[in-house]
Order: sequence, then structure tokens, then C-alpha cells
Amino acid sequence: MAELDPDAVLDRLLDLAQELTGARYAAIGVLDERREMLDQFLTKGIDEETHRAIGDLPHGRGVLGVLIRDPRPLRLADVGAHPESYGFPLSHPPMRSFLGVPITVRGEVWGNLYLTEKAAGEFNQDDEDTVVILAGWAAIGIDNARLYRDVQRRRDELQRANRGLETTTEITRALGGVTDLDRLLELVAKRSRALIEARVVELALLEGDELVLAAGAGEGVQELRGERLPVDGSVAGMALRSGRSQRLSELPEELFARRALGARTALVTPMIFHNRPIGILSAFDRIGGDGSFSEEDERLLQAFAASAATAVATAQTASNEALRRSVQASEEERQRWARELHDETLQELAGLKVLLSAARRSDEPARLDTAVDQAVDMITTGIANLRRLISDLRPAALDELGAGPAIEALVERVRAQTGLDIALEIELAYDQGLTAERHVPDLETAIYRLVQEGLTNIAKHAAASHVALRIADPEVEPGRLEVEISDDGLGFDLEQPAAGFGLLGMRERLALLDGDLAIESLPGEGTRLVARIPVQRRPQDATARPGPDPHPGRR
Repeated sequence: MAELDPDAVLDRLLDLAQELTGARYAAIGVLDERREMLDQFLTKGIDEETHRAIGDLPHGRGVLGVLIRDPRPLRLADVGAHPESYGFPLSHPPMRSFLGVPITVRGEVWGNLYLTEKAAGEFNQDDEDTVVILAGWAAIGIDNARLYRDVQRRRDELQRANRGLETTTEITRALGGVTDLDRLLELVAKRSRALIEARVVELALLEGDELVLAAGAGEGVQELRGERLPVDGSVAGMALRSGRSQRLSELPEELFARRALGARTALVTPMIFHNRPIGILSAFDRIGGDGSFSEEDERLLQAFAASAATAVATAQTASNEALRRSVQASEEERQRWARELHDETLQELAGLKVLLSAARRSDEPARLDTAVDQAVDMITTGIANLRRLISDLRPAALDELGAGPAIEALVERVRAQTGLDIALEIELAYDQGLTAERHVPDLETAIYRLVQEGLTNIAKHAAASHVALRIADPEVEPGRLEVEISDDGLGFDLEQPAAGFGLLGMRERLALLDGDLAIESLPGEGTRLVARIPVQRRPQDATARPGPDPHPGRR
């Protein structure tokens, strides 16, 4: 009885009982929890065809029930002659001699061992003594096998819990580094599906009295993104209101997940942050087994949903804050444009109107000629101011020629307006004729705006005299595209950066392109900014630019 598998122990017990007693048939009846009926009945000696013909297996009535009520060895010469005998089904093989012995495990009757049809006639006292000893050894083997099975099950549960903890920790770390909301939602759906081995996972965010399917993982769920479902009358609504997971072994036909995904089982867990419901994480149909989710799955998903809710709420806050800052920055830009149009262009037009009106009322030709000359000068200045404003908004050179020429024109304007000594070094492969492809528009715009914002900050805040500006293309110098801006101005304390949208705007632009920004500065020692950006290129019409470098000798 060295086996540790309970089924193997029972099978070996039947073989030994037949071998030692000469019985043609052997069986073990396992009692139910109340020890009133047979919960399991294992046989030896009857083939499968006969089993099917007999039909239902015994439940502990008749002579078998005698052993249940009075667990002592029972030996009969003819089992059919016993007053408690119910007889046998029509297809049952004939059986006369009978020996039944209880199997006691840890002082409680666990089941009974039955033997029938001894080859040499009736079972005798030696057979009974042998089977009683065998049942005692079997009880030890059964107990050991049960203990081993329990230990193995607990070990498996512990290993799974450890795997779940490790996975949850890894997921939490991964979520902590993601701030883009759409990417985060997709990551939550995929990782939670892998965590509990679900066929499909949906993530729905709460918007008013509706749930919006924002992300999913698994077959058929991607097509459902954007679907809106009412909270009331749904399993998700029950989970949100109670703040507790809902585990369903059979989904009603009318539920959306049953109709749209063919789901049969579900585990629905609310995502709650600071007592505020964020949304719902729903898993459908566990892979393997009967498809139902366990209590352990529920605990794992609850723990993960708590971490995910924190990450999603943080990302939502960051997204809302970024939108607020973007709107505020746009409003400040509009105020600046309005101020410049009012203070320069509008006043120039008003002055021009007064000048021409006064000259028209005068009868002096000389005064009229002077007014016309002054009007031409004012119009020329106004045109220049409007061109400057338009260039600030979106320079035509950026679209037509690329970042290099546009930045050169920008630097010339800043030099003229501020008197800054700006050393410019541009090493863009396209501008040097090393490639026929320009960078993608988003990258060219980012390069231009980084330089524009950097020079604007220096002109407004740095009190610098000299600026060094360098742009290096990875096709000229291996690596990422770099934009470096340094000045000899006032500098600032990196622990307390200057207020405003300059550096913040730069970081947000770079984040959209997976770039990064490094800042070096000390009070009184100037500032150095280095932006590094991954590059992409767009095909260009070979006739778009005449020759490899239309701006020779510009450095």
C-alpha cells in the first residue's frame, strides 16, 4: 500500500482482496458525509458491458445497508437468502457467497469492502480474518493517500497564490509606469485576463448612469469598444452598488455578455478608488474545467482591481490635468495674439486712418504727399508684424521646406527682436541632402516648437547674452534626434523650477513622441536643455526641393 493516489490505493485493495480470498467479484462502497448511504461504489470483476446492463450502482440498501447500520464483518453462504436482501437486477451476474468488512479510518467508518462468489465454495473464518487485516492496512493507505492529496492540494493552492501575488506585483509595477489612459486600460484588461486565465475580459468605465466599454482582451471583445450599457438592472450595477465582486456560474440569457460574447460564467469586480467607483472589471468563462471561476480567482481579481483602480484614477486625473493645462495654455496664447493685434496692428490701422483722414481734409498737396509716404511706412510695418505673428502660429517654411529652414528663419527673427547672440548648428540629414525623406510632420513640428519655446523662455526670463542651439540628426550622428539649447543666463534651482508652461509644454510634447528632456541648471550659471526623440521619416516627392542643399554655407 505504498501508493499515494487514493484511486490507486482502492484499485490495489480490490486486487489483493480477490487474490487472497479467491473471490470472483470485489467491490468497495464509500460512505457519504452523513454515513447513511453509499456515495461511491467501485467494482472489480464485472466488465463494462455488464455494468451498463445493470444500470444504477447500489446506494446501500439491502444486505449492503446492514453493514452500514452495523459496521461489523458479515459472512453469508447465500446472500440472496438473507432477510434484508433485495435481490439482484435482471442483468446482474449470479452471486451466492458473500463477505463484507468495514473499513475504518481514524476511528470512523469510511466504507465497506465486499467480496462475492468464492471459487472454492463459501468464505471461511480465515478469509474473514485476512480481509479484516487487509481492511486495516487499507485504512492506513487510504488515510495516507488522503493526507497526501490534501497536502498536495494545499501546496498547489499555495503555489497558485504565490504566482498570483507575483503576477499582481508585476502588474502593479507595470501600471505604475503608465500614464497614458488608453494604453493603461488595455494593459489592465490583458494582464487581468492572464492572471485568472479567462477567455474574455472587459473593462468598463462609469460615466453618469452608464458603463462605457473602454478596453477588452479576448475573442470578439474589441468590436464592442465604445458600447454603452445602463448600470441599473445589470450584474455590473449590483457589483458597483454593493462594492463587492459578483461570481455567476450561469449567466442569464438576457445579459449583454451572454448575447454579445456567448459567455456562460462571469466574475465581475468593481474598481473603486477612495470610495469612488471608477468602473467594472468583468471576466467571462475561465479556461479549463467547467469554465467557472473559483474563490481564489475572485480574491486575485479583487486585489488586482484595487491596484488597477488607483492607476486608472491617477491616469484620468493626469489626463484631465493635462487637458486643463492645454486649454489654459491655449487661452494664454490667444490672449497674447489678441494683445499683439490690439497693441500693434489695430493701433497702426487706427493711426493710419487718422493720418489719411486729416490729410484728405487738408488742401495742401505737400501734406497729402507726406501722409501717403507715412501711410506706406505704417502699412509696411503692419505687414511685417502680421507676418511675424503668422510665423509664430505656423510658419509656411515648416510645411514647405522642413524644420531646418523654418528654424533658421525663427532664429533670425529672435536675433533681430532681442539682440541675443545665437550660435546655430543644424545637422538634419534631409537638409544636407543625405536622404530624400523628411521626418514625419509631428516630429518636425515638435522640433520647431521646442526651439521656439526654448528661445522664448530665454528671451523672457534668462537675461542671457549668448545662446547655443544645436540639432543633431541620428543619420548624421548615431542615436536619437537631439535638440540642445544652452544659455549663459541666470539659471534656476532645479528643485524649484520656474512657473509657466515652457518646460511643462516641452515635456508634454516629448511624451507624445516617446522622447525625453534632460535639464541642467544652477542659479547664476545658465541652463542647458537636451531633448532626445525617436525618429521616423515620411517619403517625399523628389521634385519638392531643387538639389540636395538649397541653403549652402548657412552655418
